[in-house]
Amino acid sequence: MKRVSILGVTGSIGANTVEVIEATGGAEVVAVTGHSNIAGLAAAARRLGAEVAVTADPARFGDLRDALSGSGIAAAAGPEALVEAASRPADWVMSAIVGAAGLAPTLAAVRAGATIALANKECLVAAGSLFLGEIERSGARLLPVDSEHNAIFQCLAGERAAQVERLILTASGGPFRNRSAEQMAAVTVAEAVAHPNWSMGQRISIDSASMFNKALEMIEAWHLFPVAPAQVEVIVHPQSIIHSMVGFADGSILAHLGPADMRVAIGHALTWPDRARLPVERLDFAALSRLDFEAPDPARFPALGLARRAMERGGVAGCVMNGAREVALDAFIAGQIGFLDMARLVESAMEALDELPAATDLTDIFAADAEARRIGRGLVPRFAA
Repeated sequence: MKRVSILGVTGSIGANTVEVIEATGGAEVVAVTGHSNIAGLAAAARRLGAEVAVTADPARFGDLRDALSGSGIAAAAGPEALVEAASRPADWVMSAIVGAAGLAPTLAAVRAGATIALANKECLVAAGSLFLGEIERSGARLLPVDSEHNAIFQCLAGERAAQVERLILTASGGPFRNRSAEQMAAVTVAEAVAHPNWSMGQRISIDSASMFNKALEMIEAWHLFPVAPAQVEVIVHPQSIIHSMVGFADGSILAHLGPADMRVAIGHALTWPDRARLPVERLDFAALSRLDFEAPDPARFPALGLARRAMERGGVAGCVMNGAREVALDAFIAGQIGFLDMARLVESAMEALDELPAATDLTDIFAADAEARRIGRGLVPRFAA
């Protein structure tokens, strides 16, 4: 039976991973980790029969230990415990910790030689070259779990990289697809959270509405697959039926279609190179009335252009962009800047830190991230609403 660990079991990806593991016949679960949701972490550990459960918050160790009392499951807490849990021998590790907190544990799993199911964006956006270098040195395998990148991975199966002409990431367009730039400038937080297709958390919903989420996915795709920045494209596809496409030198395009259900990508990564029967909706093509496509407007969604600039710059530019984005998002949520000001703030931070050297280790990544956030916070008054 496959030995698996789930880093970030209490989030939506982690919860879906638990369901997929159970639907595909189970697994021997080594470690599960979480942060502040101690009840959810303990429940997942008990449900899966994990060897150890870890909270990232050292102050919650007692709570976790008490929640696991009588289960025989070990409890641990703190960043070092996260890394230790990720280092434990496992065949497959789901990396679903959100943010920079997921970098060190995921790298520990890579160095242990596990197959990494990657759902953490920062590993590639902020530390792509460093992360992929560790993958190559350790002999670990990387399987993308973001639906767009998993779709591309599936479209590339059996294909020669040299024949790939373009990667086409699809985007729903969010709630402001048909709004003018003037209307978008006045967007409120409540409006930005109201995604037309999915119910998501506040931050991811706003990132989706501004297409910053898609911008980060562009950088991820560039790191994951052997293409130049100019070969990574975005197309707006409101129905979200096609998850991404790959264009080849002969003009052929392969597309991955399926329900908007993360269990499909998770199941593919868990059972690859095989496929397991999953309890997800099957597409009814007769019921699909239309599939629409349109080019994203760079004036209304400038985040995509910033991603292209970060790819072309290389080095820690993606890290700087991501750190400044976090600051801009906080400022928008706090009502300090407008919706379109987020991209302006990020652009200014990227320009200010254009000469930062490439990273050689995680210390350099964290330093670049901290500097981007410092510069970003200093820029907030310039764009104050």
